[in-house]
Amino acid sequence: MAANPTVQQLFDLSGKVFIVVGGARNLGRDIAEALAEAGANGIITSRNETLAKTSAEQIGKDTGQRVLGMALDATNENDVKNIFDYAVQEFMRLDILVNCVGGGASQGVSTQFEEQPSEEWDLLHQSNLKAPYLLCKRTSMIMKSQGFGSIINVASIAGIVGRDRRVYVKGISPQSVGYASAKSAVIGFSRDLAAYLGPYGVRVNTISPGGFKRGQPEAFIKSYSDKVPLGRMGRDGIDLKGAALFLASEASAYVTGHNLVVDGGFTIWQ
Repeated sequence: MAANPTVQQLFDLSGKVFIVVGGARNLGRDIAEALAEAGANGIITSRNETLAKTSAEQIGKDTGQRVLGMALDATNENDVKNIFDYAVQEFMRLDILVNCVGGGASQGVSTQFEEQPSEEWDLLHQSNLKAPYLLCKRTSMIMKSQGFGSIINVASIAGIVGRDRRVYVKGISPQSVGYASAKSAVIGFSRDLAAYLGPYGVRVNTISPGGFKRGQPEAFIKSYSDKVPLGRMGRDGIDLKGAALFLASEASAYVTGHNLVVDGGFTIWQ
């Protein structure tokens, strides 16, 4: 990097290597695409190997970068080790980890707190919190020895603000309290991991997206958008890509321990 790099150089990821866990669809895919568009090569993972390979092939075709798709259960420590060992063997380095695993904000979980089985609570925390722990643990080993790297954990506005359940209309299940608990933990975990890894030249940040428009009932979209200062939900393929590229690149070289909220202002407007 030049002594006084241009803005274009600060955001350039040419020669960099990424792993985006959960990078085969939705926000994870947007992030992987953004990193590849900026010049990076890397690996995207999904529990569904076919989906991972298909998405990787398309991103590679669209960007001209080398992008591999692999299956991964991010809650399995041995699987995580194997993926990272392969990445280092194949690319000789790892510059960027993006953890976009988890979920369960409303799908298939009990939304009445009093009725939620403890097993369901445990599963939410395993997918949303144990996975980042295992991924960051393995990444730390690599990046500490390199003396550089950027870790981005995708959390949620659910981790920083309580949710008004009145926004949920018929056909949309309210957010689970357990999901909010897990995402809040991801933010706290990332902040202190940033303090731990800072002396080794490794940065750790989180992104907390708000609601993204994805075929929800129009009544919900309107109700949600009315609570957003910008008057709309997030747009797939657009609204998260810049934030991810910023945190992954040298443009944010002096930023660590930060939670970048991408929500159109939802969390500031009461």
